[in-house]
Amino acid sequence: MRPDTPAENVDHTAEAARLERTAGLYPEDAEALLLQSAAHLELSGDRPAATALYDRLLSSPDGLENPHLVRALKASNLWEYGHEAEARAIIDGVRASAPRDPAPWVIVAEALESHDELEAAQETFTEAATLLLTDAPETPFATHPVLFGRHRVRRMLGLPHDAWDTLADTLHASPVPLDELHDPKRVWSLGSDNPAELKAEISRLRAELGTYRTALSRPFPVAVLHWSETELTELTGSYPSLAAEYPSHEQHLSTIETSLRELASSGTPNLGIVTGTVPSYEAFAASEGSSPQDTSLLPQYATTLAARGRAAAWPPQRGAGCWCGSGRVYEECHGG
Repeated sequence: MRPDTPAENVDHTAEAARLERTAGLYPEDAEALLLQSAAHLELSGDRPAATALYDRLLSSPDGLENPHLVRALKASNLWEYGHEAEARAIIDGVRASAPRDPAPWVIVAEALESHDELEAAQETFTEAATLLLTDAPETPFATHPVLFGRHRVRRMLGLPHDAWDTLADTLHASPVPLDELHDPKRVWSLGSDNPAELKAEISRLRAELGTYRTALSRPFPVAVLHWSETELTELTGSYPSLAAEYPSHEQHLSTIETSLRELASSGTPNLGIVTGTVPSYEAFAASEGSSPQDTSLLPQYATTLAARGRAAAWPPQRGAGCWCGSGRVYEECHGG
């Protein structure tokens, strides 16, 4: 389900089952697919079943890409149906492990916030900001919710602005400032008979909705397909007709960077790169009832990989490794 699908049009139980079946077909994507399935189970009200999926992931013998995220989601879910002590223990564990990914921090902090633990939520957001942003040359998009959440909680606590609150104000793209969006007195205006106050609240809600839609669109980027040198050699060796599409690996990499820069200069947002494998591509072609030699399948395959959570954002963050896998930082490789 795409984020803009109206909730009333979704059978969350059926969607959860579909995603679980898909995870069985694509074990390399099982973590992302099962997390989506668990989210649908939570929305359906079957929180024990969602917890069972989180436990299934955490007990996986193959390990997880982001175990802290799974634990954070499990804690948030447990607290919602009465398992507060266990949820608190998991939250303490996530904070102690100090993950480098912002998502687990945001989830556990918002869980504390939603249960009126505002001081603990503020401390958690601050720990995350200190770990992830101190001496950082840039502010990655993924850390914006840390700053926005921290700003919101501190506003509710009546704390004065500090440097990170100012940074959050700077990064916030909505026409309605954060101080206004996070004003604790906003709830009073909802019961007002004053048309001007109600109109102002409608404007604020529209601004918030636009911000949420922008954030939700990011997991579905415009994705460009990338093949490693080994995979591309196998692909063109097995399907010679694709050699015209990929004359050489060096040219393939150059084309990817050029295409992404052109898309960026034209204003296309949320660009990403997905890396294909020959077995996965063959399975995709079979599922479409087509041949891997059909070049029209390549962009469809890229889109499918992106929808399954396999896209890496482009361009990489400053100082990060190049997307091509050379081992060099992006600025000294294809970003140079």
